[in-house]
This record gives sequence, structure tokens and C-alpha cells, in this order.
Amino acid sequence: MLHLNFSPFPILETDRLRLRQIVETDAEQMFQLRSSPETMQYIPRELPKTIDDAIAHINYMNDLRLNNECVNWGITFKDEDIIVGLIGYFRPKPENHRAEIGYMLSPDYHGKGIMQEALTRVIDYGFNDLKLHSIEAITAPENYASWKLLEKNDFIREGHFKEDTYWNGRYLDSYVYSLINKK
Repeated sequence: MLHLNFSPFPILETDRLRLRQIVETDAEQMFQLRSSPETMQYIPRELPKTIDDAIAHINYMNDLRLNNECVNWGITFKDEDIIVGLIGYFRPKPENHRAEIGYMLSPDYHGKGIMQEALTRVIDYGFNDLKLHSIEAITAPENYASWKLLEKNDFIREGHFKEDTYWNGRYLDSYVYSLINKK
């Protein structure tokens, strides 16, 4: 079985980006990101209503990390420590050497290759450092940009689940993607 350990927090870098831990002092940026209906339109989660809600979410995610149940990075530029997006591994299945990847990016930064750069680095970390065998991603069929990003990175659509999620009085479909480490 795979043994995950996210302590100390793994800071990752690319040419332009630093992927770092999200802390309480990031609450305003997290609130802006997660309270935006545009950013959250394909993520069936309650929007934070206050900065305190954002702080509670930050602490919840950090508690999960301390229990090695997830790792969630804030995406920043190396030269500007402002969180423009999130990316992380969630719902690990250590017995299967598998984890789910999820991400979001502020619309102000769409089309700049930021998520491509972050995703490439986090996939590398997953396969080479965590020793994952496969990475799963779940996205809404309507979220064209997300599933095109996954397909560009060799994820294969393994399923289309009809009305598998109930949110805000509606049943939603999901696409499930997977990337297998062939090395």
C-alpha cells in the first residue's frame, strides 16, 4: 500500500510559478477566488459568504493535509505572492496508488498557460514523488476548458456518469478522466 506524507508541506516550482501552502493570511484571496460564481460555476460546492468562511476552509484543508488525506497548493507567481488559483490531490486511494486531482483558476488568468504549467508540475510530483500509479480527474461535461486541458495532458476519458451528483435542486453529469503512469 502507498504511504502518503505531506509534511513538511511540499513547495513546488516551475519557471514562472510557485505552488505553496495556503495559510490564514491568504483568506482574502481565497474568499475572492472561491466566492466568484464564474470560478465556481462547475464546482458543486457552497460559496463562502465571509472571510471567516474562507479561513474555516483553509483550516479544514490544512487539517486534511496533516492527516495525509489531501494536499492543496495555492498557485502564485514567483515574483508576486498572490494566489491566482488552486491545484491539489484529493480523495487518495492508497491501496490503489491513486488520487484525484482538482484545480481552479481565477478568470483573470485564463488563457495564459498557468494551469498547464501547474498541472504538469503536479502530475510530475504525483508520479515521481508520491509514486502514484494513476491520477483521476472529475469534471463537468460543460467545462470544456477543463476537459480539453486534461486531454492535452494525455488523460483519457473513462466514463460519463449521468446525473451522479445532486446539487442545488438539480442532477449533474460528470466526466471521469484518468492518467496512468506508464514508466
